[in-house]
Amino acid sequence: MLGQMARSHTLTLADGKLYALQNTFELDGRVSSYPAKARGYSVSNCYLLTEPDAAWLIDTGFGGHEPALRAQIESLISRDRPLSLFPLRLNEFMSIQNIEPFAAYFNVKECFTANPDAALWFDFGAGSDNGRDTLHKLKITTIRREETVPLGARGRAIDVYQSPIRLIATRWIYDRATKTLFTSDMFTHVWRDRPDGPWVLGDGEVDATDFDHVRSFLLNTRYWWLEGVDTAKLRQGIDRIFDRHEIETLAPGYGCVLRGRKTVERHYRLLDDVLRSLDKSVARSRYVDRDEER
Repeated sequence: MLGQMARSHTLTLADGKLYALQNTFELDGRVSSYPAKARGYSVSNCYLLTEPDAAWLIDTGFGGHEPALRAQIESLISRDRPLSLFPLRLNEFMSIQNIEPFAAYFNVKECFTANPDAALWFDFGAGSDNGRDTLHKLKITTIRREETVPLGARGRAIDVYQSPIRLIATRWIYDRATKTLFTSDMFTHVWRDRPDGPWVLGDGEVDATDFDHVRSFLLNTRYWWLEGVDTAKLRQGIDRIFDRHEIETLAPGYGCVLRGRKTVERHYRLLDDVLRSLDKSVARSRYVDRDEER
């Protein structure tokens, strides 16, 4: 898969505040984040949140994208600006694979995680192989399941949540300044036929996403287990975040960024409808063969 990752694009979501660092890959049946039969192209998304005196990088991308991502970051901030890293999933390559090389290259102030020993998980770079102690010097800032963390001296408020729907330990983040919800591996269900995208879907644009598409996407990826479980609790957890915040952008870890209140509301309702249809009160849990398409 990494050999196919050649195209990169920086999407400005809020000038001077938020950028999506996007790198394209082909869907050819080998990408586990998408159904085996999905064809076309998608992107991995890392997000750079910037303030005059600080920056955050949400997820660090695949190792094969490291040179492109490093160039994207350098085009937006200087190497000496304090940079905090925030991997949303500690056991996913796309979240953590570039932590060591970025910590060695940029002025990395800290890495936010829930695990104080998280640096032991990040030895993917050549530095570890050569005996450098980059990760031993990396400051780990532990965060609770839910809290608000300030970005920069002006205290830009970033709300951190344990993801209300997840297969593995995952965080969602809400940026009050740009009204953006970063959703990791959820809302990743929009991809394109062409490698040039576009990689944002906004209000008023043609959107073919429907109930069947979202349902099939979930059940043929890491959310295969949803059918016949208590999805009411999952829906309540998602509702709580959407009710609490005014969300104008959904920023997933993969696929198109979803922009505009109408687009956000539509995809939120599609997800809710699918989860309702999979609840144990109306759907039966059963054994699912590895190659079964639903």
